[in-house]
Amino acid sequence: MAACLRVCLQSTLKILNSVMGLLGMAMIMYSLWMIRACLQQIGELSRGFSESSSSPSWFIFAFLGLGIFLCVLTCSGHIAAETINNHCLSCYAATLIFLLILEAAITADIFLNRNWEEAFPHDPTGRFNQFKEFVRSNSGLCKWIGLLVVAVQALSILLSMVLRALGPDQGEYDESDDDSLPARLPLLKNQAHITHAADRKFLGNNDSRIVQIDDTVSR
Repeated sequence: MAACLRVCLQSTLKILNSVMGLLGMAMIMYSLWMIRACLQQIGELSRGFSESSSSPSWFIFAFLGLGIFLCVLTCSGHIAAETINNHCLSCYAATLIFLLILEAAITADIFLNRNWEEAFPHDPTGRFNQFKEFVRSNSGLCKWIGLLVVAVQALSILLSMVLRALGPDQGEYDESDDDSLPARLPLLKNQAHITHAADRKFLGNNDSRIVQIDDTVSR
């Protein structure tokens, strides 16, 4: 029963990880598209104007870095779910908790601070403003996506803690010990055979010496 539960939890954690991985890959693809668009603008416009308004901005690289981070986190989550290693699961859960706290802090700052946009540097490419307009025009869809991401992260933390409490399957270690036992038996048999042969040889030598002593005495 515990083995079936462990397998189900592993599969569920991998599925939840895949959702975050898909989100990370989507962010990477969108960032690469923005970089490509900026490079095309740099090639079309003059050099002085492109340096001031068309060079890739902080927003593009931040978006790209976040996507790469989510992909790396997904890979580590798959490794932790497959191995059920306590250290891997703890590091994975701690990273997700830190990410949730960071997301909550950013969300609270956006809702409570009306001038939150001033905290970010100026984006010469205008991609940040385009992203804001997209979020505002599709606020319902973005809210559902945000709730889905938060739910996936929270469930991943819960499942990782449950897997850590269950621990790895001990049956695998028992089977490995049973498999290694027959391999040791021939060595024990050979050692016993060698010891028995040595004892017989020693006894044979003693018997021959006793016979020689008896012959000498009789003479």
